[in-house]
Amino acid sequence: MRRIATTPLPLVVLEPSDSETLGAYYRENREHLAPWEPHRDPAFYTPEHVRELVTDRYRGYLDGTSLHLSVLDQGGAMVAECNFTNIVRGPFQACTLGFSVAKASEGKGIMTATVGQATEIVFGELGLHRIMANYMPRNAASARVLEKCGFVREGFAKQYLKIADQWEDHVLTALVNPAAADD
Repeated sequence: MRRIATTPLPLVVLEPSDSETLGAYYRENREHLAPWEPHRDPAFYTPEHVRELVTDRYRGYLDGTSLHLSVLDQGGAMVAECNFTNIVRGPFQACTLGFSVAKASEGKGIMTATVGQATEIVFGELGLHRIMANYMPRNAASARVLEKCGFVREGFAKQYLKIADQWEDHVLTALVNPAAADD
């Protein structure tokens, strides 16, 4: 695994050899994450599929099209993830944020700290201008995290994503790089 940051949280990019770390996180939090994610068939949780997923994510990290960060506890178990996907360069300089936290780690401020720390990396080290993040209106926890991290509501999309086999509306938010005013 590649350490991206060590304080205040250990943020790492998993390499293919670390696939069991992600697999354990998804298996242990399967029911907890199910209402907020696309439907996952049983094959999603197999070691083979998780290794492919980590390999694809690592490839995206290397080619600059995504940044999938995992938060590890002191024992090395994954407790949260913060993913920046669809990184677009050129005049857009933007990406999409998605995140999740383990059931056992909810309510401890881990997600807010992770998103805050990770957005600094995306704006500072990657030099992106804009991060977009969307959440279902009934997901109050995600709404609070994004609000605390400075994301601003920009709109509302009807039947935006198919989550748990249902088309779900989403609130659209974004955060613009605070250094952009200096550009």
